[in-house]
Amino acid sequence: MLMEILPGWIPSELSRPAWNMILLAVILSLSIFADTVASRTRVPRISLLVLVGVGIAVVQQVLLGQQGARLLEGLGEPLINLALVMVAFLLGSELTVDRLRRTGPLVLIISLAVIISGGLVVGAGLWVLGFPLVVAVSLAAISVATDPAAVTQTVHDSADTRLRARVLVGIVAIDDGWGIVVFGLSMAFLGWIVSSDGQPALLHAAWEMGGAIVLGTLIGLPAAWLTGRLKPGEPTQVEAIALILLLAGVSSSLGVSALLAAMITGTIIANFSRHHTRSFKEIEHIEWPFLVFFFVLSGATIDLYRLDDALGLTLAYIVLRLAGRLLGGFLAVKFTRKRQKKLPLDIGLALTPQAGVAIGMALLAVERFPEFRELILPVVLGSTLFFEMVGPLFVRRVLR
Repeated sequence: MLMEILPGWIPSELSRPAWNMILLAVILSLSIFADTVASRTRVPRISLLVLVGVGIAVVQQVLLGQQGARLLEGLGEPLINLALVMVAFLLGSELTVDRLRRTGPLVLIISLAVIISGGLVVGAGLWVLGFPLVVAVSLAAISVATDPAAVTQTVHDSADTRLRARVLVGIVAIDDGWGIVVFGLSMAFLGWIVSSDGQPALLHAAWEMGGAIVLGTLIGLPAAWLTGRLKPGEPTQVEAIALILLLAGVSSSLGVSALLAAMITGTIIANFSRHHTRSFKEIEHIEWPFLVFFFVLSGATIDLYRLDDALGLTLAYIVLRLAGRLLGGFLAVKFTRKRQKKLPLDIGLALTPQAGVAIGMALLAVERFPEFRELILPVVLGSTLFFEMVGPLFVRRVLR
């Protein structure tokens, strides 16, 4: 009716770019509301943003009946990739030689303990419960991934600078590197067991990790010398954004891990570019809007009609992942006796948030083993929703 009374020169239908811009504005507006609620309650704003995404999924899939449709089609994936690359780049800047001398061994010990314990508990637990070996091993490898954005943003919001906060930031900075290795090796093992093609899978994993290290080094070394030689302000911001876009684009085109490449680049710049730190500051200034899109889109991509397809497996996965992370952190802190008084025994709970990387691994796993799609994908999607909502609460608990 409204369209009938509009003048003929006004378009009666919105184009896809116009609709995407409106949705971006709506998402940012809702994030302001989430910030307001978070400031007046004890609920982390990250959890609220994920819930906003779930609310969008309810409207889109249930009320509008658009099951399987993607929000911000054609734009959502680049926004998510840019947000993750920014987070990884900033995390890499935390891995300076001076800081690693103080917390490096501790970060390595806790990270390895949590990864090994968590993977073994999830994989062995699911296998003992009678689930197929492919499902058990795939979910065990996926469980290793941690959402660095959720952990670092919660630590940033708390303004905590104690040892436990620095250790958590250091762990999530290298967790995705470990996750790529574990997932690649697991897929190679399953490929060898199922179809005896483990060698190509292993080569693919080696390229994804090794190529990322080479790319990060090739971009990081010249960037460390060139960056920051312009005056502060807009030129520095432009060169920082150009660096992020270059990392995201080249990594995607080469099929290597953008997260690992960005971390390598950030680490090299932080260690070799002693004349300034402005690039990292400029990224921090523009990072939050991209993180808003990341968390909201993570919730909006949940397929609500598939969450109950593997409810028992989802619950088992959640319980086993929590137990494995808690056990790994407990053993690591007990092992580092000199510093155990400064670290909580439940530090592993702060490493439970899980989002984009886990979903990406799940998509790769079901592409490789499509016969287990209805088991693996709903479990990862449902557990991601759970861990993204309660994970920041666990981080706050550990920091307290």
